Amino acid sequence: MQESPGYRIEHDSMGELRVPSDALWGAQTQRAIDNFPVSGQRMPPRFIQAVAMIKAAAARSHAALGLMPADLAAAIAEAADEVAGGAYPDAFPVDVYQTGSGTSTNMNVNEVIAHLAGERLGCSVHPNDDVNRGQSSNDVIPSAIHVSAALACTQCLLPALNELADTIRTRSGELVDVVTTGRTHLMDAMPVRLSQILGGWAAQIELGAERVEALLPQVCGLAQGGTAVGTGVNAHPELGRRIAKDLAARTGLAFRVRADLFEGLSAQDDIVALSGQVKSLAAALMKIANDLRWMNSGPLAGLGEISLPALQPGSSIMPGKVNPVIPEAVCMVSAQVIGLDAAITVGGQSGNFQLNVMLPLIGNNILQAIELTSNACEILARQAIVGFKVNRDRTQATLARNPVLVTALNGVIGYERGAAIAKRAYAEGRPVLEVAAEMTDLDEHELARLLDPATLTRPA
Repeated sequence: MQESPGYRIEHDSMGELRVPSDALWGAQTQRAIDNFPVSGQRMPPRFIQAVAMIKAAAARSHAALGLMPADLAAAIAEAADEVAGGAYPDAFPVDVYQTGSGTSTNMNVNEVIAHLAGERLGCSVHPNDDVNRGQSSNDVIPSAIHVSAALACTQCLLPALNELADTIRTRSGELVDVVTTGRTHLMDAMPVRLSQILGGWAAQIELGAERVEALLPQVCGLAQGGTAVGTGVNAHPELGRRIAKDLAARTGLAFRVRADLFEGLSAQDDIVALSGQVKSLAAALMKIANDLRWMNSGPLAGLGEISLPALQPGSSIMPGKVNPVIPEAVCMVSAQVIGLDAAITVGGQSGNFQLNVMLPLIGNNILQAIELTSNACEILARQAIVGFKVNRDRTQATLARNPVLVTALNGVIGYERGAAIAKRAYAEGRPVLEVAAEMTDLDEHELARLLDPATLTRPA
């Protein structure tokens, strides 16, 4: 095959082909580019960085074991560390929807690192024999999924969840004195304090964070060292443990080799579980966002209990209209995360015999779900929770006319008499206290005490 302007000739075990002359990748990456023009969506940068971290750790481990010349190991590790730091982002163009083992992405990283290391040494570095030594796509890609997911949780998701929970707790403390109408089935119910509503939201987020943290020890278990089918063929018996130790030292996370490498290659149960917890958080975020939308609705024909910050015009035709755009964005994120989880679940059961064959999908989706959830938590905290204002006149007006307040009289007058009072109060549009004064022999002071909304928000 002849070289042509703008291209160079590369070869692999299947022969020669043209590669753009300025590309850092080689033949196997180019084949993947040609074979998988599916979505235009590349593997997430965090995932590529995790693969590079494994390559650097492998090179250092091989040097320490006396299995690779020190200068070659150093050149590979230095190049891999550059990639792990986010350098050369355009050098990883392989589509998410590729071979199910992620071999194309593994070889893409191998080829780029080999190219960079070769430039350092002034000689050829082989992507398979050198950069991929003692490894297989079948243990590197599952390990990279776990490394990238664990880092994404600790660096992005958990801090974002903590920020949201802390923000809600702060607002809750500011709103202890605001009593409003509780609602069940979207219908008026007994009074609650706004601080109690927000406290429930904060607890949802805090419990979700605890569930994610509880899974991290399992996620930090790596398949590295299993190589092709879990037996560790072509790898030093110590390689997987040394790679995990190197990663742990550089990240501060407790990475380790999984107890059973056959499970590590063929299954992604821990990531399916982690995805489920992120999905639970998505459900919690949607509940909170929809509560905010309902409470903000109006301002005249809705509940109008709070006013969310006005961030942008809400209509291209209706002047002055302002919409709850942050809660709406959060709801869409939640829907997407739920969908990503469904795909991860399907991917997780695709461990045919000794290898899962939907690894790129699983890796892409879990990182996308974590990133979306993290970002949604931040904008919800910073652009909705912090700045909403309470319309106290509105909450007080509706509270005073709430016929369900009569529930407080059940122990004194009984359920049926209470129901009659509530129905009459609603039909006549009058406060319960007035109607109860007419329909019972309780004096007004006693009724006021029994029907005080603030008192009713406290446990008996």
